[in-house]
Amino acid sequence: MTHVIAADIGGTNIRLAVVDPQGQIIAESRLQGELSRHAETSQAAAEIHVIKTLAGAIKPFASQYDIHELGMGFPGFFHGRSGLLASSPNLPLLQNFALADRLSDTLDMRVSVENDALCAAIGEQKYGAGQGHANLLHITLGTGIGSGLILNNIPYSGEHGMAMEFGHLCIEHHEGRLCGCGNYGCVEAYASATALINRFTEICQCEIADAKSIFEQARQGHTCAAKITNEAGMYLGMAIAEAVKLLDVTTITVSGGLSGGWDILHPALKHELDDNLIPPLKGKVDVLRSRLDDNAGLLGAATIARDI
Repeated sequence: MTHVIAADIGGTNIRLAVVDPQGQIIAESRLQGELSRHAETSQAAAEIHVIKTLAGAIKPFASQYDIHELGMGFPGFFHGRSGLLASSPNLPLLQNFALADRLSDTLDMRVSVENDALCAAIGEQKYGAGQGHANLLHITLGTGIGSGLILNNIPYSGEHGMAMEFGHLCIEHHEGRLCGCGNYGCVEAYASATALINRFTEICQCEIADAKSIFEQARQGHTCAAKITNEAGMYLGMAIAEAVKLLDVTTITVSGGLSGGWDILHPALKHELDDNLIPPLKGKVDVLRSRLDDNAGLLGAATIARDI
């Protein structure tokens, strides 16, 4: 096995890394990509914008290290391992877009692409807190909430690439908060960084820059901040209980920016999880903070590059 390029793509940022066969990150680059911010109004123009942006970031980085294999986590739904993007919430103009093939032709290198949250699950199982577990649900807590599912050591994306959309499990059926997906009551509207900031502004009657500041205030005894973070943990526990009842997967790993508030989120999460599980599962579910910090997606992307 050789070194590969791993890419973790967001709506505004692009992370690139050289990863060796042992999963060590040898070199890394972070760039602003602004993929989701463009003026194109047709699918053809949007496709050109995406390929031009990605290639402009990846090509010089790959050339610098003379590497010709790329694995990439991308925010969207894919048809199996085909690299065919069915759709992307951040890029609604893209439908049934042959992302892997187009990028491979442009870069003249082998390219494998998968949903970004599923890449994080793959990385966590291979190198992180999910090691040794054949079944794993990995949850990413950030601006939104994503997840990836591993069943019997196989990444599972469902019939249409949309399996385990954990962030859009409904946990409030009556007068639920509006979610970015257009539905009401999704866990993402209650326990993402965006939700915490919005809730703080609404309940505490003041604005705050980021979720990290809310956790800091909660640690300092700020009553309003403590209430909001405790609620977020409870809603996460409730949603995890529903996923566990459906899947009978008892190892859950969590990464993303909000995992920085794990000391606050986890107690409320664990309490609500145990309250909502069916009796045979109570006390048998492990919810673990990622050991990879924000590198799970990169290491998962490196893994799929080698599985081409």
